[in-house]
Amino acid sequence: MAITSSRRVTRIADDTRAVRHDNLAAEEPLEIRVGGRPLAVTMRTPGHDFELAAGFLLAEGVVAGADDIRAMRYCVGDDVANFNVVDVAGPQPVEATRAFPVTSACGLCGRASIDAVRTRSRYDVAADPLTVAAAALAGLPARLRAAQRGFERTGGLHAAGLFDAGGGMVCVREDVGRHNAFDKVIGWAALDRRLPLTGHVILASGRASFELVQKAVMAGIPLLAAVSAPSSLAVDLAEEAGMTLVGFLRGTTMNVYSGAWSVT
Repeated sequence: MAITSSRRVTRIADDTRAVRHDNLAAEEPLEIRVGGRPLAVTMRTPGHDFELAAGFLLAEGVVAGADDIRAMRYCVGDDVANFNVVDVAGPQPVEATRAFPVTSACGLCGRASIDAVRTRSRYDVAADPLTVAAAALAGLPARLRAAQRGFERTGGLHAAGLFDAGGGMVCVREDVGRHNAFDKVIGWAALDRRLPLTGHVILASGRASFELVQKAVMAGIPLLAAVSAPSSLAVDLAEEAGMTLVGFLRGTTMNVYSGAWSVT
């Protein structure tokens, strides 16, 4: 399935108009099943679907890592694969923690509390000794932007970028949903057996919401940065977890909302 879709548009500029083709970010539903049982539906950009499913399940506490996932497959009906349904086989049946649809703009949808996230996470991000130079952080948005191939074509995709302490790019994923992009990065790390992501930084191309902080905490990422603003609940969770949270990372300026000691 393509990550972009071409549509005819009428372009109006000043007193001229012309018909041309425009590339749009593809958006399709993805149903995630565990052991054949529907768990959630999210609107996403097709691609890296197994990573998305793995990251979602990890962030929700359904699985702890790659060892809890025996296999993943697209569902097959009448000998035809349905690329909008992923079934995850685990070591044992799990209880559905969230059996309702979510949209590409909605992560937790208010389901979890700060206490629940803190209780479920296996990793203590507050104990991570990571320090990052402010100059290194300042260079990350440009590196992420340069890697956003889908955004370059459509202007309509969010991105999440995983970096090491020196600012080296480790993984980048794009999606119509901010939280999906995070799930794809975290799912990639989980399936590659890289968890916890000690000593890493994750960068959001937009704002930092509660669910993005939650996903970072569940993956053991000690520093989350965003080019836009965090929400109040995102800051509360970051403080509670001992995570460093950086917002308005633009040029050489940034606001450190939590864990300022780690930005040198």
